[in-house]
Amino acid sequence: MTPQDGRTFWFRDAVVYQIWPASYKDSNNDGIGDIQGIISTLDYVASLGVNTIWLSPMYDSPQIDMGYDISDYQAVYPPYGTLSDMDELIRECHARGIKLILDLVINHTSDQHAWFQESKKDKTNPKRDWYIWRPAKYSATGERRPPNNWRGALNQSAWTWEEHTQEYYLHLFTPQQPDLNWANDECRHTLYRDAIEFWLKRGVNGFRVDTVNLYSKPEGLPDAPITDPNAEWQNGDSVFCNGPRMHEYLQEMGTIFARYDAMTVGELPSTPRVEDVLRYISASRNELSQVFQFDISALGRSPDDFYARSDFSLQQLKEVVERWQRFIEGTDAWPTVFLENHDLPRAISKYASDRPEDITASGKLLALMQVGLTGTLYIYQGQEIGMTNVPRSWGHDEYKDVIAINYYRDAAARGSKETLVKALDDINFHARDNARTPVQWTSAPHGGFSEDPATTPWMRTNDNYTSINVAAQEQDKSSVLAFYRHALAVRKKHDLLGKGEFRLVGREHEKLFMYIKLPQGSSEEEKGERAFVVLNFSSEMQTYTVPEEAGGEEANVVLDSSVDGKRGSLGPWEGRMYIYHT
Repeated sequence: MTPQDGRTFWFRDAVVYQIWPASYKDSNNDGIGDIQGIISTLDYVASLGVNTIWLSPMYDSPQIDMGYDISDYQAVYPPYGTLSDMDELIRECHARGIKLILDLVINHTSDQHAWFQESKKDKTNPKRDWYIWRPAKYSATGERRPPNNWRGALNQSAWTWEEHTQEYYLHLFTPQQPDLNWANDECRHTLYRDAIEFWLKRGVNGFRVDTVNLYSKPEGLPDAPITDPNAEWQNGDSVFCNGPRMHEYLQEMGTIFARYDAMTVGELPSTPRVEDVLRYISASRNELSQVFQFDISALGRSPDDFYARSDFSLQQLKEVVERWQRFIEGTDAWPTVFLENHDLPRAISKYASDRPEDITASGKLLALMQVGLTGTLYIYQGQEIGMTNVPRSWGHDEYKDVIAINYYRDAAARGSKETLVKALDDINFHARDNARTPVQWTSAPHGGFSEDPATTPWMRTNDNYTSINVAAQEQDKSSVLAFYRHALAVRKKHDLLGKGEFRLVGREHEKLFMYIKLPQGSSEEEKGERAFVVLNFSSEMQTYTVPEEAGGEEANVVLDSSVDGKRGSLGPWEGRMYIYHT
């Protein structure tokens, strides 16, 4: 599909490696990862078999929310480097055949951004309307109240009172991240120029678009429905997500992206209906290339509590994968495949087993599961070596993320010892910090994160760095790293894996996750290549048979994470992939 606007849809063949700059590689011994550190590892990244890098926010920022509070879209956070460093990164990526996409954070800015500093000066300032300001409401007793009951990211009101101009401003995230007013044409088109085209002109190949369905706020900013009667502030996702002008705005942006053949992947929360997701990613609509739909990351998480842990079954995991593998059939849309990113716990700890004796098998199992799925595949830094959640022994003071800090603070305010213990258990399982510990490069102090092992990183390195690190796995043909390289090579060789149609097998099986891949648009009776994947999500030996529609005994193994390779059986946390040519 190559329409007249010049889009090539190259992202459908992309394997994307996400880099979180603060925790990736420190080249100058200040304890913080940087752009030169990234450049120094590009040969390693290329060796994995990936062809695209997604670089998380590297813009200038006060770092209240790890760079998602941007104070200047056209400058780099000084500890990370300079614009010249970014230009070098772009050149060096392209020299290796790697495309580079950046995070696009345009629902809000930092409160230190020059635009907001102007906006809050007075009500007649030209940039006043670039943000969302509203007068107070007052109770029957005269108490000043926010304009509505929306809850922000810290379980507090989404509104902050600004004393100087005597109004509230809206922030769906922290108070230091005021929301922009996309209904203001000048504001919106300045964003297009300064935050999007500035980087596309420098050679960037696209964007991961942060909170992509929040820009259009509903008329009148009505209260959210009361879903938690015990809370003062309510979850407003059903009110402020997918607002009335969202698609108008995205089509304006899509015209720009098409001009540069840029890919986009939107972060799309609170959009459960398939037909609504398809509106965002239908190629004919020219809005977004694809989106992250978060049903899979919501497994094990309470809908009303960001960190509260709940159980989930393998059957639920299968059904979520099936839903978002098959929703594109008969459409011109394209899916994403991911288990980890900077906001999620480590996949081994959540979906498999992070007991030391199970980590290698679990890492391979999840790699095998993903390489057989249709869509653009996303791998997060350290996932390729089997990095895990941090130990439960860590105290609350080791966590750096603003949400974890406030979650523990709120638990402490409730007082009981049991509440604090449970809060720390929940944080340990779900915390975003699990993905943000420094990458484990070697067994040297702090995992070789800095050139000088005496340098202390900005965040503590996971305690298992001496056994889980790149250097050790480079020498081990049975490592998670070696398996990822092989698995990605197999995926590249067989289009069926990344582009075929998914069919779930054994839906009710409590231990095995099995699926078949068929060529697009084919039936099970038609001839052609097909694949069968079987995954043992348990700590016991399991037996299986290859379905006849996938070739039965004639199917050949192309990927095997098992120790003994015995056909028809799998050890704990092992998997196998078969290919059959009819």
